[in-house]
Amino acid sequence: MATHTAVATIALKGPLGIIQVPTITPQADEVRVRVQWTASTPLDLHQNDGGLLVKYPQVLGDGTAGTVVETGPDVKRLKKGDKVFGFTWREQQEKAHQEFCTAPEWLFALLPEGFTMAEAVTLPNNFVTVFHTLTIDLGIETPWPKPEGYVPKDAQGWILVWGGSSSVGQFAIQILRYYGYENIITTASKKHHSKLQSFGAKYLFDYKSPDITSSILNTVNVGGETSEKTGLSLILDCIGSQEGSVKPIAKMAKKGATVAILLPVIVRDSGEGVDPEYEMDVSKAAEWDEGVTVRGVRTHFYLNPDIMYTMLKEHIVEPNNQKIIEGATLLERAQKAMNMLRRKEASGERLVWRVSDS
Repeated sequence: MATHTAVATIALKGPLGIIQVPTITPQADEVRVRVQWTASTPLDLHQNDGGLLVKYPQVLGDGTAGTVVETGPDVKRLKKGDKVFGFTWREQQEKAHQEFCTAPEWLFALLPEGFTMAEAVTLPNNFVTVFHTLTIDLGIETPWPKPEGYVPKDAQGWILVWGGSSSVGQFAIQILRYYGYENIITTASKKHHSKLQSFGAKYLFDYKSPDITSSILNTVNVGGETSEKTGLSLILDCIGSQEGSVKPIAKMAKKGATVAILLPVIVRDSGEGVDPEYEMDVSKAAEWDEGVTVRGVRTHFYLNPDIMYTMLKEHIVEPNNQKIIEGATLLERAQKAMNMLRRKEASGERLVWRVSDS
């Protein structure tokens, strides 16, 4: 069987390695894609440094952009030569950090004209995360196609997106705006406020402020207890840091609120000489008031690829800014991105790098 090169985590918190993996011929509705670009994610760091859900050696990556080079007999939508981007994650043959991935065609969207692969690859994993979090965890309706004149029944309700400058946060704000939500609150460094306001955030707070929780509560409680806008009913935590986001949110969430937290909850972050610690049970990550519904978000789900294609093509959402990681080899680029994740050197942007040079 033919093989190709892949980047894998091979030891707990060790350097990444190059391994040879089988080149899979597509079956049924599968396509084989030459992976040309990918974007590193915090999950890559959690898996390499924390061994989260890992069996060594494990190929990393779930955001793919590239060119279809082979199709299975039941493929109907894609053809050889198509430029695509998608969320591929379920098994080794689908992973992004390898020269070729083979996956069902419904995991890929066509690349719209006017966008580069480096731009498009910032979408798949976190765009899908947002849709599933809004619909499954927060119970927000996202009809597609959106009916003309659509207004959600709770358009004036308060929605807090903690970590608005993160990739998930940026897409969440834009998608909530698209569906007509008007009172979006977000937290981010001040340098990101202008951009997030243009995306649809109405109230913006610096997460570093020592009185951030009281400031947010003062905003949502304006008008008193009789105001229909009183209270934070929906909260999305895009950071999942026990000290940095979960505990402050727990101080604000009251009976009737629903809180969705991206997993894993980071109890202790990975760093130079520091091993990470995670918690998968969000109910244990903070003291929650009785009547608060708290959910841990698991991001690996399916989404109709036409939604992602159309929203990008029509500029309903904009790609995240990209920090292009350079390097002479695939391994060098992958390792640089991993090191930058560990050092938290990206703010409001994605670490994007070439996989195949072809």
